[in-house]
Amino acid sequence: MDWDKLRIFHAVADAGSLTHAGDTLHLSQSAVSRQIRALEESLNTTLFHRHARGLILTEQGELLFDATKSMNKRLEAAEARIKDSEEEVFGELRVTTTTGFGTMWLAPRLPKLYEKYPDLKIDLMLEERVLDLPMREADVAIRMKEPSQADLIRKRLMSVRMRLYASEDYIAKNGMLNDIEDIANHRLICQSPNSTQVNAGATLVQHLMTYDVHSLFTVNNYFGVWQGVVNSLGVGVLPDYLVEGFPQLVRILPDLESGEVPVFLAYPEELRQSQRISAFRDFVQDEIFAHRRKLRDNTQTASEPT
Repeated sequence: MDWDKLRIFHAVADAGSLTHAGDTLHLSQSAVSRQIRALEESLNTTLFHRHARGLILTEQGELLFDATKSMNKRLEAAEARIKDSEEEVFGELRVTTTTGFGTMWLAPRLPKLYEKYPDLKIDLMLEERVLDLPMREADVAIRMKEPSQADLIRKRLMSVRMRLYASEDYIAKNGMLNDIEDIANHRLICQSPNSTQVNAGATLVQHLMTYDVHSLFTVNNYFGVWQGVVNSLGVGVLPDYLVEGFPQLVRILPDLESGEVPVFLAYPEELRQSQRISAFRDFVQDEIFAHRRKLRDNTQTASEPT
């Protein structure tokens, strides 16, 4: 099969339009159309249904598009490896993690990474769903569970626990919870039961719901839960890392928490030599070490006699 025709086919299938594909490829619409017709003739099949609003892939076209998508991801991986320098860190790095972790923990720390590597370009993709790293939907992932995909390098970064928090204003208005049964008299803020979440968090919420909770506010990610807690909407189930730096949030029922939730960094085996990956991995590990030190120092300070 002609590689150039496949490249043009992929652009048309991705854009759904000969004109838009031509703009991307810097070719005229007629030149793109000729290449598509030639490809269809060589395969003896129709790849697109033509209609007034654009192009729709046929069943055969879908099969070919799946193949060209896979090829395109592999080519991107090869390009990334070729462009990686042994001494410099530059270019795009696509990072995926959850909305809560990416917004509240990672993003505030990124200025330090950019200060060290100003030519790096981070594309941060906040997704509750797990992106396919081997298919190059992202270059590196930080997830709240060990990745199950094959051909990945995994690094356990730290552990977190789900705990109950409320704002000082909420407690002043509604009173402190002294026992788990008191949750029935408060609004519980948590992730939606149908949303993607860690099992430990879901298990803790299920346990709390057995105490006849009357008022409930659910969100599909922990950043939304955090917003509800900060704005004194109720008592929220949050990962412990989300409350760092917010002294107005008070831990509720200190003896109650979820099981340990591991946090993993993962990237494809084929990017093992990537300088961008190495720089990002080392940066995250250094920040986690600093985070642990800070928590340890704060704990020691709090326990010292006054």
